Amino acid sequence: MFIISFRNYALIIIDTEVTILNGIIERITSPELIFILPAIIVAITVHEFSHAIVSYKLGDPTPKIQRRLTLNPIDHIDPIGLISLILFGFGWGRPVQIDPRHYKNPSRDKLLVSLAGPASNFFMLIVFSVVLRFGSAIPFQWFWKIGIYMVQINAVLCVFNLLPLPPLDGSKILLEILPIKNKYTIYHTLQRYTMPIFLILVFTNLIDIVLNPMINALMSIASRIII
Repeated sequence: MFIISFRNYALIIIDTEVTILNGIIERITSPELIFILPAIIVAITVHEFSHAIVSYKLGDPTPKIQRRLTLNPIDHIDPIGLISLILFGFGWGRPVQIDPRHYKNPSRDKLLVSLAGPASNFFMLIVFSVVLRFGSAIPFQWFWKIGIYMVQINAVLCVFNLLPLPPLDGSKILLEILPIKNKYTIYHTLQRYTMPIFLILVFTNLIDIVLNPMINALMSIASRIII
């Protein structure tokens, strides 16, 4: 019985590895990548820039010192995070460093900075939905493909970053609004377990169960604008 169980387990592992490998191959060989990549780069760049500009406007010079007050993707894209996003479907940009000591109201201002990223993705979703609606006469297929991917990717980034897992924006938003004692200690403790929790969510498909309803809601808003 033990041997049969072990073999079944091994087969499951092998099947999972093959599925993941096939998914990676499909992503990097897909002709759609030429349309997806610009949308990813723009969405991440605007997301990180939004964190930077809001923090700067609230009195923090750190983003300016670190040259993050720019829409140049080179200053916001993390190469490993971008490759991970293409290969595995999740990734990250270069996080914007802030110094809350410069804020007049640290708790409120940290909340605003955290909200800026997802809010920018929602704004981009609306903007590109409007562009697609009024660009219906444009005959170029590439225009429509990039536009649709811009809507989809911004919907995903908006919702994904609202997950309450450190260091995602959702965790920082909760950190500032929840009236819990020792919440910063709890936050830093939870941060140690973010990757294992995230991997469990991904490989059990629980992340789809959590994110899909909210992503579908945003896509529904976009569809009503476009159509």
